[in-house]
Amino acid sequence: MRTLFRPCIDLHQGQVKQIVGGTLSDSSAGLQTNFVSAKPSAEYAELYRKHGLEGGHVIMLGPGNEAAAREALQAWPNRLQVGGGINDTNAAEWIERGAAKVIVTSYLFPSGKFSQQRLEALAAQVGRERVVVDLSCRRRSEGGWVVAMDRWQRLTDMVVDEQTLKKLAEFCSEFLVHAADVEGLCGGIDRELVECLGKWSPLPVTYAGGASSVDDLDLVDRLSRGRVDLTIGSALDIFGGSMVRFHDCVAWNRRTELASEHT
Repeated sequence: MRTLFRPCIDLHQGQVKQIVGGTLSDSSAGLQTNFVSAKPSAEYAELYRKHGLEGGHVIMLGPGNEAAAREALQAWPNRLQVGGGINDTNAAEWIERGAAKVIVTSYLFPSGKFSQQRLEALAAQVGRERVVVDLSCRRRSEGGWVVAMDRWQRLTDMVVDEQTLKKLAEFCSEFLVHAADVEGLCGGIDRELVECLGKWSPLPVTYAGGASSVDDLDLVDRLSRGRVDLTIGSALDIFGGSMVRFHDCVAWNRRTELASEHT
């Protein structure tokens, strides 16, 4: 098992963007945007399809993104995951629209408190294998991390630790973890979080936040012992970045997959 590069399509107001995660809120005041694409979401999905990059996540950051999300899913049906506003009333519909899996966060935390009942109901509705639990989080002053909801602005009552991951794993097939404190800053990954996720998670995990070099793929691989995949956003050249070439990430995956075939 080795770390893979996992692609993303972040949508805000119907456009593909890269945003400093910690600045997202209900208003546009204070929002820091690293990149706004002139290309439609479907073009990115087609690029990922061309290079066989499965398991990427399409995240709807607020309202006005459904059409763009549908276009991405239609460009590569049953290979991309979708998240942002997923709940019991629309999860099955997004699967029908072509999502391989649905990514859920805020729905699981009514009034900021985790609802086991809601998670079990969602898993029963679309199948455990179709559910990704988003444990995007912020650091606590006393140490460790707490799951953040509503575009990472509100802290919940759920601590990210080994016990939590094992409990949730019964009702989902994968975890997605944005380190909200470093998301979009290109200042380096949260090494401690990546290492802990590699130790704690019984399921596949994709980590996002702070990646600034193609060497971060090797770093995540070493820290997690190959058990955590990495998403690179703002640093990537296809999102206006200058630190990481998309084709280098594709080459990493190909080398990793070839090595796996020979072991």
